Amino acid sequence: MSDLLLLHGTVITVDRDRRVIEDGAVAISGDKIVEVGTSADLEPRHVGKKVIDCRGRLVIPGIVDAHGHAGHSLIKTIATDSPSVWMRVVTAAYYHYTTRDFWYADGLVSGIERLRAGVTTGASIIASMPRSDDPMFGINHAKAYTEVGIKEILCVGPAGQPWPHPVTRWETGKPVRHQVSFEQMIEGTEAVIEAVHGSADGRIKVYLTPFTIVPSVDPSNPTTPDKAVNLTADDRMQARRVRETARKWGVRIHSDAFAGQIRMAFQDKENMLLGPDIHLQHCIGISHEEVDILAETGTHMTHSPGGRAPILDMISKGVNVAITSDGTSPRRPFDMFQMARMAQFAQHMLQVDQYLLPPGKLLEMITIDAARALGLDHEIGSLEAGKQADVAILDLRQPHLTPNWMPVHRLMYQAIGSDVETVIVDGKVLMEDRKVLTTNVIDALDFGEREARALVERAGLREHMHNPGWGKLSRTFTEPVVPPAPPAVD
Repeated sequence: MSDLLLLHGTVITVDRDRRVIEDGAVAISGDKIVEVGTSADLEPRHVGKKVIDCRGRLVIPGIVDAHGHAGHSLIKTIATDSPSVWMRVVTAAYYHYTTRDFWYADGLVSGIERLRAGVTTGASIIASMPRSDDPMFGINHAKAYTEVGIKEILCVGPAGQPWPHPVTRWETGKPVRHQVSFEQMIEGTEAVIEAVHGSADGRIKVYLTPFTIVPSVDPSNPTTPDKAVNLTADDRMQARRVRETARKWGVRIHSDAFAGQIRMAFQDKENMLLGPDIHLQHCIGISHEEVDILAETGTHMTHSPGGRAPILDMISKGVNVAITSDGTSPRRPFDMFQMARMAQFAQHMLQVDQYLLPPGKLLEMITIDAARALGLDHEIGSLEAGKQADVAILDLRQPHLTPNWMPVHRLMYQAIGSDVETVIVDGKVLMEDRKVLTTNVIDALDFGEREARALVERAGLREHMHNPGWGKLSRTFTEPVVPPAPPAVD
């Protein structure tokens, strides 16, 4: 790590004044930003720092992705043509056919993809429904992100019902079935927290992540008011144990929520999984009453394109809302510029109003608003003195980014992740001129390819990889194959 001086770029600060500085500069000492201003002002005050010439480039805060799924990077497009059973396919694959090496490989592939798209902090839920029975899954994923160098919010916690939950482990090279109790899942979560929370000089953090805030109702879809009525004993037990564990270790909480769950969770005033230390993903179909509850409790919300979440109602009532990737499966990238545009376009179509979510707000939703959802806005999300030096630099000298005016519009309407040229995390240059400096990309991708294909073989998902050719339906659309759990080995 060396002291850096970024000179002569167009600097979009996302600071309190939302300054955009032409011929701007950012001075970095160690892992912190020490000054942001014009090149003329900063250059004579920071003699001796290593200079990065940013002429023709855009300098922005590192992008923050507050919700994504680990594992998705190695199952992209599998079952994508069978949306009604996609969750059943991937959950079965994660719970019965993944190995410890799979999670390490996924960490390398997803970490590199995020890095190359300018994402400097990314949340990673271990599996589609969280899996914490084997702490090495999360530990190996964190190990990969530590090698790549970007920051990871590792999300582990108890799976949804039924409890105990069936899982299959492969430590011996053969499948061994287990029934994992709720308390064993909490124990596994604590083991991950103890092993990696605060590691890599603080770049790795662990958040406690139950699958949903109310496990007794549909975990992936809105529940109607006649079914989302009262909390069960198991609902209250999960909330109490999650709260107790989070307090014990001093960690934040993250989970999913859909219509009905927020109103139900609010019944448990002592342990409700709502509040300023929590961010909730999805919130599809929630009512005006539930929006009011989010605002009253100070709960943060994160939104990925897809599904009718009332994000404009939430924003208007003071709920902090961020845009996320939700991971890369079945058919999306970690490119947060594309995710932001998809979210904006959906609102334009739903509301028939093309003025909604203007580009400046979109940028906030993948930087400072996302950092706030993670409880980290005092450290990341903007370019300001005293904050950690997480920076992305984009090359503007390209046809789709010319002419270089209205830079926030150019960034949010035309830029893509591959326009990111240089990435700095905690003052360390991780990628320069599109070359990743921390790990061998080809070796990592080859490793990921091998582990992905091994998973497909173990799970019998070859049919889901069928290539139907141009314009034809795949067999998976009409004949979905949900992989069964393997037989137990004595």
